[in-house]
Amino acid sequence: MDPRELLRRAGLEAKGPPQPLYGGDISRVYRLEAYVVKLSPNPPPGLFPAEARGLKALAERGVRVPRVFFAAEEGLVLEYLPEGPADWEGLARMLAGLHRQREAFYWAEAGFLGTFPLPGGEGKEWTEFFFLRCVEPLLKATWDRLEGLGPRVKALFQEPLPTEGPAPLHGDLWHGNVHFTPGGPALLDPSFFVGERGVDLAMMRLFGGFPQDFWRAYQVLYPIPEEVERALPRYQVYYLLAHVHFFGKGYLGALWKAISAS
Repeated sequence: MDPRELLRRAGLEAKGPPQPLYGGDISRVYRLEAYVVKLSPNPPPGLFPAEARGLKALAERGVRVPRVFFAAEEGLVLEYLPEGPADWEGLARMLAGLHRQREAFYWAEAGFLGTFPLPGGEGKEWTEFFFLRCVEPLLKATWDRLEGLGPRVKALFQEPLPTEGPAPLHGDLWHGNVHFTPGGPALLDPSFFVGERGVDLAMMRLFGGFPQDFWRAYQVLYPIPEEVERALPRYQVYYLLAHVHFFGKGYLGALWKAISAS
């Protein structure tokens, strides 16, 4: 689809040709003046509406995100956020504020990690909720590629994970989903759900990209207990299973390392 067509469907218009922007492995992204149009050739049903709901959920909880003008199965029309200076302390304040919020129980709508579908659900027992909603679907999808690591993954979640309380999460918080604007940091492409903040922290630690300026400020604002630090490799297993699913056995070494550190 031509990005201008989705813009027209949204009842919006822009002059000039679409300008391609980086969209990662999933989407084709274009700037059209004040708007960004995200498209995908064959998106799984519900992908873009789920992203729109996640952005709305974060915005309702005080996080800067691009405004959603239009959401359809074919794509999204979002607000264009110009680039600004890096503000790691501002990001720490925003994320500490998000993670300090408390909800009544753990919950998720049906959604996606990348293009991998995840079920909805809710629960009061965290370890069971996290395993059934996040880990088990990916474990089943990758079992034949894990070279015997499947039972080791299952065993990791026989012992309870530490809990601080149900908090809203970005859900896929690698550095590529942080965007600095003139008004401060913003978050993109969420896989939103309510869980334990260790999930976000684990992804932030997994592939780097968050400097010590961020971590020093975050630790002051919302110190990370030792038991949560020790649990981060177990949360990283979730994301590494996704990488095995999408990119293959080259991530088995990192998966083994996370299992061994758990």
